[in-house]
Amino acid sequence: MANSVNTNVGAMVALQNLNSTNNDLQTTQARINTGRKINNAKDNGAVWAIAQNQRATSQSLNAVKESLQRGQSTVDVAISAGETVSDLLLQMKEKALAAADSSLDTNSRTALNEDFKALRDQVAKAVDNAEFNGINMVKSGGTTIAALANSDATSKITVAARSLSLGSGGLNVGATASIGTQSAATAMIATINTAITDVSTKLSQLGTGSKSLGSHLEFVGKLQDSIDAGVGNLVDADLAKESAKLQALQTKQQLGVQALSIANQSSSILLGLFR
Repeated sequence: MANSVNTNVGAMVALQNLNSTNNDLQTTQARINTGRKINNAKDNGAVWAIAQNQRATSQSLNAVKESLQRGQSTVDVAISAGETVSDLLLQMKEKALAAADSSLDTNSRTALNEDFKALRDQVAKAVDNAEFNGINMVKSGGTTIAALANSDATSKITVAARSLSLGSGGLNVGATASIGTQSAATAMIATINTAITDVSTKLSQLGTGSKSLGSHLEFVGKLQDSIDAGVGNLVDADLAKESAKLQALQTKQQLGVQALSIANQSSSILLGLFR
């Protein structure tokens, strides 16, 4: 190779190598700073696109979890109201049994009837106030829950409303039911027994619905964790490996600077030929 002051091939090669080292060093530093080996589409377009799609799915599952949580809370409020109604019906049955005793005097029967009506009104209040987020599942014409089940809203988990209201469409105990006479009290015992069975059946159905929502909520949480872990496997950097690589590149950069300096000095050697 001819000696020339116009073209310093050695310096050009040294500069190319130094630039390559600097680029690798910048990439490694970016990976260490972000903790990711794929930071944008330029790093690896195919992997970045896959990871981005999976991130979208994972974020969408947050909305699914919120929907399931709202649904479960609404059903749980309905169950609490149903349990209260069941307890009140047991007390109403006790009053009806006592009032069916033919040996009672008028004052005692009147007192029992007043207690019975107070319990009846508490049933109505419990049902009317069993509301969560503006939704009541146990009043007459209550709202059925339809919670999201997947990230594109094509599947839902439905829990049907179960009316516990007094009267038509709900329990067979009327909103004006009373036990003012022995015959009325005797008839009311069978009516309340039917109502207790009805409430138990509806509570069982609501309980099954709440369990379904809870089970799916747990599954969605695990699914989201798995997706996030998969995205991490695609884009996360091995920091131990990158740290070792950083030290090697820093050393290589220093050597490259020295090599370029030596190559740049080669032209000055030619001056010695003219002394």
